[in-house]
Amino acid sequence: MTHLTGSSESAPRDEYTHGHHESVLRSHTWRTVANSAAYLIPELQAGSVLLDVGCGPGTITVDLAYRLAPGRVVGIDASSDIVARATGLAADEGVHNASFQVGDVYVLAWPDATFDIVHAHQVLQHLADPVAAMAEIRRVLKPGGVFAARDVDYGGVMIAPNIDGLVDWMRVYREVHSWNGGDPDAGRSLKAWARRAGFTAVTSSASIWCFASDAEREWWGESWAVRVTESSFAAHAIESGVVDLADLKRMAVGWREWVRDPNGWFGMPHGEILARA
Repeated sequence: MTHLTGSSESAPRDEYTHGHHESVLRSHTWRTVANSAAYLIPELQAGSVLLDVGCGPGTITVDLAYRLAPGRVVGIDASSDIVARATGLAADEGVHNASFQVGDVYVLAWPDATFDIVHAHQVLQHLADPVAAMAEIRRVLKPGGVFAARDVDYGGVMIAPNIDGLVDWMRVYREVHSWNGGDPDAGRSLKAWARRAGFTAVTSSASIWCFASDAEREWWGESWAVRVTESSFAAHAIESGVVDLADLKRMAVGWREWVRDPNGWFGMPHGEILARA
């Protein structure tokens, strides 16, 4: 995740809510082009040069590199540890047209008109000034290049059954995300933000992640049961004064109750855009 932390007390917070706890990376490494960027597939042409902003552990980036070879793919993230992990993944997979480096989405380290495609998955929701980030992304796109962004919209998240601990989790998550300077409902705003950033041709779409099978509930629910007490989300929730540790432990119990319920269902909608430079 690429972010810029304010340099003074008056600057807005701009903090990644989830952090890089192993429970978070467990879900991030599940992501591929097929399950997280299918809307971009028609734009992927062999030989294209792509920048992946907020690349995380690099699974989407490496997948993009496979699809764009012999084109070049660069992934950037604010965390040097995550960049090292992504670099290792590319080496393990034998992918030589992908590279990774520490970077800042607000000040990209490339000249104007460098990339055919810039991709950002689950990034803009965590930024205090997504329009400024999009304007910088537009700067490094070649004329006619495409900016592809996908972000969740927590205002539309659907959970069944109606478990108290998960009702509390949804409320607390939204408050903590906003406290960190982001927008938990970013998916619905991508089109408007892109237009404000100077993109004139913006195509919008939407897709959903759904976790319902026994295996999916086990994977997603156990991940969040750990996140709510051990990840950066937990630290932010307590620091913000929204909850205390006992509250977070009750949410973990709620997640595990959901995992055990054969009727458990979780739907997470995402907004998507393809914006032309």
